[in-house]
Amino acid sequence: MAASAVHRRGLLRLSVALGARACNYRAPPPPRRRPGPHWPDPENLLTPQWQLRPRYMAKQFARHGAISGVAPASLWPTPEQLRELEAEEREWYPSLATMQESLRAQQQAEEARRRAREQHISECMAKMPQMIENWRQQKRERWEKAQADKERRARLQAEAQERLGYHVDPRSARFQELLQDLDKQQRKRLKEEKQRQKKEARVAAMASAEAQDPAVSEEPSS
Repeated sequence: MAASAVHRRGLLRLSVALGARACNYRAPPPPRRRPGPHWPDPENLLTPQWQLRPRYMAKQFARHGAISGVAPASLWPTPEQLRELEAEEREWYPSLATMQESLRAQQQAEEARRRAREQHISECMAKMPQMIENWRQQKRERWEKAQADKERRARLQAEAQERLGYHVDPRSARFQELLQDLDKQQRKRLKEEKQRQKKEARVAAMASAEAQDPAVSEEPSS
């Protein structure tokens, strides 16, 4: 009980002190405006620059009306200023028809891009079976080539071991050199065989052409 009574007395003192301070505060009165318009002195260096501009004259006319002495005609923009305002309005505030036309052009461009994308997807899907078949064919060719290389390598190793003897270590330098020589010789034979086949094919094609058109064979003799 005694503690609560002390607490109440402390709160009472605090409220009295705050109330006394609040009563002592007095807000300053608002600044009074002059009854008429205020025109700054342009010769005074302390005059703000914004008070010397036409916008300040318009503000005085809007506040005081005819008492300000400002001619309403002077507040209208000059023909050059009017053209600048019109250009700015056309650039930043286009008409409804212009905005509708711009929106229509954007929609048409987006529709054209969508159709082109769908056309591209359709073409790719149409080519997909052939692309898959080509991929499978390339995979088969790579596997066949790898198998052929593996068999050719095995034949070369067997031939090298037959020449040097089966007791020679295949990892030795002598064995590897002989293997490389045999590989070069075989590649050379294959190259010569391909050239011979191409030559025979050209001769056969020329003979077939001469057989079909005898004038071709008679023309050089004339």
